[in-house]
Amino acid sequence: MADLEAILADLDAESREVDGLVAGLPEPDWARPTPAEGWTIAHQIAHLHWTDQRALLAAREPDDFGEELKRALAAGETYVDEGAAELATTPPGELLERWRRGRAELHAALAAVPPGEKLPWYGPPMSAPSMATGRMMETWAHGQDVADALGVERAPTARLWHIARFGVRTRDFAFALHSLAAPTEEFRVELTAPDGSLWTFGPEDAAQRVTGSALGFCLIVTQRRHPADTDVRAEGESAQEWLGLAQAFAGPPGKGREPGQFA
Repeated sequence: MADLEAILADLDAESREVDGLVAGLPEPDWARPTPAEGWTIAHQIAHLHWTDQRALLAAREPDDFGEELKRALAAGETYVDEGAAELATTPPGELLERWRRGRAELHAALAAVPPGEKLPWYGPPMSAPSMATGRMMETWAHGQDVADALGVERAPTARLWHIARFGVRTRDFAFALHSLAAPTEEFRVELTAPDGSLWTFGPEDAAQRVTGSALGFCLIVTQRRHPADTDVRAEGESAQEWLGLAQAFAGPPGKGREPGQFA
């Protein structure tokens, strides 16, 4: 069983790292464009806060989340962008404080979810550990956008394990987003961790294989780098196809990044 307390501690650490990227920024720098088209640094932090608030609703008032799903369906593919755009107009200092308060509230709410209980979400219902892992993935990914906008290179940490595992577990989801049947066979994924150890997923004798650094794999499944700009390699037609459409986050298929954009 996943250790919720440990995941929440890592989520807090990841959030503090992203917080540190923006806490000392002069207000004009919050308007810097990021690699996400149309999104500034302010949009990135606004999105993290906006999504934390939806996760908080799911944890505290799961019976009310149906109305949230209705709003999302009515707005269509612009729903997330509209949420970020609205909050991005908040003065940076206030936005940062609201994000800090919101993520603390979410930590407490997820910690209080009874073991085994599922929370509603925009995709399949999620356990509290899975919800916390999803927030970790989003925080790291949008933090990468902020780091790219600032020209900062972040040192990879052991927290990438949560994102790598999430990326592997969402393989079939990524195929479904593209109206493709998921492969019936399991894949082998072998990733070199930041400390040099090996993280493995799937059967050792699988014909379809993905190998490379954990950092590269996480950048691919969060669509922050094109696979060609990483050290990750695939063996097998299905594994190669997966790297081209991998997506660990909910919503319509993302645009990803262009090859050579970060070479």
